[in-house]
Amino acid sequence: MGIFGFRKKRDIEEAIKKQLQEKNELKKESEKEQNSLESSLESVEERRRKLAKRILEMSNKLDNLSAQIYNLQQRVELLERKLNIEKLE
Repeated sequence: MGIFGFRKKRDIEEAIKKQLQEKNELKKESEKEQNSLESSLESVEERRRKLAKRILEMSNKLDNLSAQIYNLQQRVELLERKLNIEKLE
């Protein structure tokens, strides 16, 4: 009986060790998943920030180009007026 009792105790200890190892593995996996989720959220936030910055830069360029077009239109109108005056004389 002593041998069987010892063997049962050993089996119980091994089962407990296996359960602890499984719990540790699950814990490590969940930590890895959490870390990957956090890093993916950071990368999403970083991409969003870069996109917002890019859109702002594009908007500023459009405003500058619009101002340049307006100035060119004004110059063309001025030149047209000068040419019409010269033709009339």
